[in-house]
Amino acid sequence: MARQPKRDPGPVERTVRDDVEQLGDLVGVEPSLSEMAYALAREIDAGGGEDGKQLPSLNRELRQTLAQLLEGRAADDDDDLGDLGSPE
Repeated sequence: MARQPKRDPGPVERTVRDDVEQLGDLVGVEPSLSEMAYALAREIDAGGGEDGKQLPSLNRELRQTLAQLLEGRAADDDDDLGDLGSPE
């Protein structure tokens, strides 16, 4: 399989990469999900194929992929000090 020449990311891919970078170290399936998000963003930046007909489904899939990537992070944010305001 021939590799595509290196190209600069478009605006959606750049934003997705910046967002993922803010997550810090990726663990478990997060690296795979982030690569999926980059590929989807790249397709969106390229116009969505078929004269843009695939844009709605690409956008939905990108949102779902990012949500799944963040879903695991929400559980990790529960720290030992998070319940200080709750009486015991």
